[in-house]
Formats: sequence, C-alpha cells, structure tokens
Amino acid sequence: MAFIHVPSKKETAAPMGRGRIGVLLTNLGTPDDTSFGAVRRYLSEFLSDQRVIEANPAIWQPILQGVVLTVRPGRSGKAYKRIWNEEQNESPLRTYTRGQAEQLAGRFHADGVRVSWGMRYGSPSVAEAATELMRDGCDRILFMPLYPQYSATTTATANDQLFRFLMTVRRQPAIRTLPAFADDPVYIRALAETLQLSLSGLSERPQMIVTSFHGLPNEYVAKGDPYREDCERTVMALRAALAMSDEDMPLTFQSRFGPAKWLEPYTAPFVAGLPAKGITRVAIITPGFMADCIETLDELGNELRDEFMAAGGEELTLVPCLNTCPQAIDLLEHLARVELQGWMEF
Repeated sequence: MAFIHVPSKKETAAPMGRGRIGVLLTNLGTPDDTSFGAVRRYLSEFLSDQRVIEANPAIWQPILQGVVLTVRPGRSGKAYKRIWNEEQNESPLRTYTRGQAEQLAGRFHADGVRVSWGMRYGSPSVAEAATELMRDGCDRILFMPLYPQYSATTTATANDQLFRFLMTVRRQPAIRTLPAFADDPVYIRALAETLQLSLSGLSERPQMIVTSFHGLPNEYVAKGDPYREDCERTVMALRAALAMSDEDMPLTFQSRFGPAKWLEPYTAPFVAGLPAKGITRVAIITPGFMADCIETLDELGNELRDEFMAAGGEELTLVPCLNTCPQAIDLLEHLARVELQGWMEF
C-alpha cells in the first residue's frame, strides 16, 4: 500500500475545511523486479507515453514493441540487478521515495495531514495513492511530482496521470500541483550542504565537480519546453552558493536515447575526456534527481566510472542524491507548507 498514516492527536481536526488534507509524492517509477518480463512491462508503459516519445504512435509502437522491447529489457534488467535493494527486493528509487513519504508524514504528524506516494509508471500507481487519500477523507490533495526542473516529459506527464485518474471519479478532491523549484533557496542549500558533506570525506578534493541532468531532445526544447533553462538556473544558483565558476562546475546531460540530437554537452564523453586534459579526480552531482536510481547509481556510478578510469582517471566520486537525508525532508516540508497555505494556517 502506498498510503502512510501516522496517528495524530488532531485525528478529527480538519484545518480550514470539513475534510482532511493529503500530500501525494510521486516519482518516475520502477519495475517490480529485475526479470525480463517485469522490466519489459515497465519500459512498455514508460516508452509508450507520448509526453516522453512524441513520435507518431503508428510509427513508434511497432518499433517499440518489436526491436526495442526485445533487446532493451535484458540489458536494463542486468543494470537493475547491479543496484537492486536485495534486502527489500525493490529498486532504490522505490526505497527512497517511500522513505521520503514516511519521514514527511512524521513532519505533518501534528497537523493531521496525510501523506501518500505513488509512481508515474509501475507500482504503486498514482491512482492507488490518490484513492487511499480519498478513502481516508482527504478532500484537498497537494500533488508533488519530485522534479526540481520542469519538463513536459516529467512534471506534466505526472500531472496528466493524476487528472486522468480523476476523470473516472465522481466526487473529486480539490487539487494543487507543485511547481518546479529549480532555484528555490532551500533546495539549493540542500544540494550545497550534501555536496560539501560528501567531499569532506575524501582524502583529496576533486579538480572538477560535474553537474549531470537527465537529457532531453533538442526538438522538445525548441517547441517550448523550459527544461534546459531550469537546469541552468539550478547550476547558476549552486555555483553562487559555493563560490564556484562554470569551469569548476560545468553543466552536462546524461541518458540520451535514440538517434536524435539531445541537449549537450553529453555527460559520458565529457567526463571520459577529462583525463586527457589532466583532470583525473572528479565528482559528479545529479541535481535533477531527488532520489538515487538506475540513471545515477548504474549509468554514472558503474558504467561512467569504468569508462573514466579506463581513460586514465584516478577517482570519480558520485555524490548521493538527496534521498532521505535531513536536508531532503526539510526541503519537502518547506515546499509542501508553502503550497498548503490557505488550506492550512501555519
């Protein structure tokens, strides 16, 4: 079950209204296990989303259901196995998202606010999480897609999924959706503090700190997606907070898929080319990911590290995502309380 209930002294209280207030966290999603079938089901749902792949379905679906979903699930399944949370038999993204929701529920314990979590793709679904909140009497729900930088491929499709579910509901709750928070001071402070903590444990400081964001096709940006601009706002604010230059902290983009041109520079060739320039100790921070996942832990932490070391690198430090650290929960509470004003008195 996605719903998290922390008993409260204000169990019957309903601030500023007759019903209860709910907060629903959502992230991208994950397969249920690492088997070919589970990964195939997950990738089929993800890559069938027309917000993600804007190609004509009549052309794209035969390619997806044929070549792509014949080859990619096996390769992705091996990658998931390398980073799988064996103790709980789930992906790290699911572990961390649940943990974020549980800890946020504790922060709202005294307010009587319910907290739930669900995934855009896979399970537990957004529909299941919203249903739990509604069954518990929530007539107002704050929907929080955990994407600091806005893109139609992430924030918009998450919102789509919630409203698609609500189209089937006779008695709908009031909904608020979380806007992007690319340069929110609490978010930037959380990134700066966790970066400094990670670097403090190293014997020697990296020569460069590379920021890596999930990529996006150039065509999407040309059509009006503000994602690159949001990424730039984040990096500019983080550089300012740490008194660093663009040379000290460059911006790159990872996870390119398909033959189209994507936002550049691409993380992997950029980092792999650094040893030839005399830069052999680097750290990589991934501000666009609120929780570690296959793109951070395996694509960067395993594949890119191997490529960097093979090119002559000496040390590659992967800075953990915010995950469930205190700064992450501070941020989520801050964002939620800002958006809940008017529904609640603080």
